[in-house]
Amino acid sequence: MFHLRDKELSKLIAKNLKDMGMELNIMHVCGTHQDTIVKFGLDTILKECGVNIIQGPGCPVCVTTPEEIEMGIKLAESGVTIATFGDMVRVPGAEKSLQSVKAGGGDIRVVYGINEAVELAEKFYREGNGKEVVFMAVGFETTAPATAAVLLRELPENFSVVSCHRYIPPALVRILGMGEIALDGIIDPGHVSVIIGAKAYEEISRQYG
Repeated sequence: MFHLRDKELSKLIAKNLKDMGMELNIMHVCGTHQDTIVKFGLDTILKECGVNIIQGPGCPVCVTTPEEIEMGIKLAESGVTIATFGDMVRVPGAEKSLQSVKAGGGDIRVVYGINEAVELAEKFYREGNGKEVVFMAVGFETTAPATAAVLLRELPENFSVVSCHRYIPPALVRILGMGEIALDGIIDPGHVSVIIGAKAYEEISRQYG
C-alpha cells in the first residue's frame, strides 16, 4: 500500500531524482505548500537533489496593493469601522498600518470571515448609531465565492465591502511575463485548482511551455 509519509519510498525518490543530475527551478503558488516544505525539511532535501523551490504569490495578503491598504487606513481614520483578517491589520501602508490606526483610536475589528462583519453591522444598525462597517475582503478563488454569496443577501445599509480579491492565473502570467525568473515548472495551488479546474492553466502552459 502507498503511504504519503513512507520514509523508504521518500529516500528512493530523492535518490532517483539526484541521480538524474538535473537543475530545476520550481515555483509553488500556495502558502500551505511553503509551510509543508519547511515543516518537513523538504527544501533542504530537494536542493540536494538539484531542485530549487521558489515561493510564488501564494499569500493573498502579501499581494494586496499599497493603494488598497491606504484605502482601508483612510476609511478607518474617517470614523468607519474596518473589519478584516488579522494578517491584514499588520500590513504597512505608506506611513501607517491598520494596527497603528487602531492604536490611535481607530475602530479596527479582526474577524474570521465576512459573516462576522455583517453581524457587527447589523448590531450597529439595531443600536441605531448607524456606524458604517467596511469589510476588507482578501483571498483568491477559494474565498471570493463566500464574499459574493453574502453580497447577494439583503444586507444592512451600513455594510459595504472593499474587495481585494485576486485571480491566480493572471498573477502567474504577470510573473512569467517579467522574464526575470527561469522556471522549469509550477506547483499550482490545490484548493484554487479544484475550483477553477485545469483549463484555467492551459493558455499559460501553451504560452510559456
